[in-house]
Amino acid sequence: MLTYFFPIIIVVLSNTFYHISSKSTSQYANSFASLFITYTVAAIITFVLLLINTRFKSVFQTFQQVNWASFVLGIAIIGLEFGYIQAYRVGWNISICSLICSITLGIILLLVGILIYHEQMTKQQFLGIIFCLIGIFFINKK
Repeated sequence: MLTYFFPIIIVVLSNTFYHISSKSTSQYANSFASLFITYTVAAIITFVLLLINTRFKSVFQTFQQVNWASFVLGIAIIGLEFGYIQAYRVGWNISICSLICSITLGIILLLVGILIYHEQMTKQQFLGIIFCLIGIFFINKK
C-alpha cells in the first residue's frame, strides 16, 4: 500500500515546496536567472542520483535509451515554472493559482486521455468535470 501512495506523497510534498518557492522568488530577480540556478541545482542532484542509480549500465548506455519526450519535458517544465513565477508576480494568490491550473489541467488531460490514449470517460468523471467548471466559476467570481 505504501509503494502505491509513496509517489503521490512525493508529488504533493514537492509541489508544496515548488509553489512556496515560486511565490517566494524575488520580484527583482530576472525569472530566467532564477530558473538557471534552479536547473543547475536540479542538474547536479539528478546527475549524482543517475550515477548512484546506474548499476549495471554505463551512463552512456543509459542516455541512449532517452527519447524525444525528455526534450519536450524540459521545454514544458520551463514554461510551467516561468508561468507560475509570472502568475505570482502579477498577483495570483498561492491558494487559488495552483487550484485553477490543476483543475484546468485535469480536464484537459481527461480529454487527452480520451482522444489520444482511447481511455473511457465514466459518468462520475463527466460529473466531476461539471463540478470542476462550477468550482472555477465560483472561485473566480468577485
